[in-house]
Amino acid sequence: MIITRTPLRISFAGGGTDLPSFYRVYGGGAVTSAAIDRYIHVLVNDKFDRSIRVAYSRTENVERLDDLQHGLVREAMRMVDLKESIEIHTIADIPSEGTGLGSSSTLTVGLLNALYAQRGMLRDPAELAEEACRIEIDRLGGALGKQDQYIAAFGGVQYLDFHEDGSVRASPIPLATTDREALSDRLSLFYTGITRKAEGILKEQSARTESNRDALLRMRDLAGTARSAIVQRDWERLGAVLDEGWQLKRNLSPGISNTEIDQRYAAARAAGAWGGKITGAGGGGFLLLLHPPEQSRQIADAVSPLQRLPVRITPEGSRILFVGR
Repeated sequence: MIITRTPLRISFAGGGTDLPSFYRVYGGGAVTSAAIDRYIHVLVNDKFDRSIRVAYSRTENVERLDDLQHGLVREAMRMVDLKESIEIHTIADIPSEGTGLGSSSTLTVGLLNALYAQRGMLRDPAELAEEACRIEIDRLGGALGKQDQYIAAFGGVQYLDFHEDGSVRASPIPLATTDREALSDRLSLFYTGITRKAEGILKEQSARTESNRDALLRMRDLAGTARSAIVQRDWERLGAVLDEGWQLKRNLSPGISNTEIDQRYAAARAAGAWGGKITGAGGGGFLLLLHPPEQSRQIADAVSPLQRLPVRITPEGSRILFVGR
């Protein structure tokens, strides 16, 4: 039996520039992102017979891999060359889809890590991330970028470069434990109660890349500004970066924001938040806010009844928690 644990993520700046429609045309993209201590666990175990059992929000029992409807699991098994006699369970700390925390990519990275371990093989974080990209983007035709796979695999706080040729460089942003905790103390996530498929929003955004060029170029620059603010422990400046990035992002495509989200965000700002954004592609999921720690209660009251999700930044990427029988 193998159990892996893989973190979800928040991004501070640069989201959208990790789409191939941007980085292949405009000299690359950049995102500053962080892993958080909310996870997807994957359990893999041998089966006595030759069938495949996969348990997630539903349960599938099939005799042939081709009959498996869960595309991420099916393609991960194909990549690792496992075709039968296996049982897979997935457990998420949050709703598994549409929350903007990178859950599909986190699942794919964790699956690959577990399936390779089941075969007695190990992959380094860069290999896990790139293979997850191949599954989600190339094999399943997903209209998504590459930031989620890399932050899930590497963990910590990362500055991610997306090169024109499709390669990615992950550069860790060094934070001492006390500084990582200080940043965590200034973060709040509030669940909007709205889940949505990112695919439609990202397809629309990708189609509008040329008309959004100037905004996206500025958003790429903001990823570097966010990195500098984190290195300098200038949390208020980081909040200003979040705010500017959100104002740019919400105009990239219809559906990224709405009246309710705008009202909640305005209320949080009035209560003392330095800045924030809707996580992921937009349209719902979680509202991420950066604020003085002493303003946490006032901000929570301002965005009520949205439910707060306590999170901390974690230095760990996908890891194997258990190997046994």
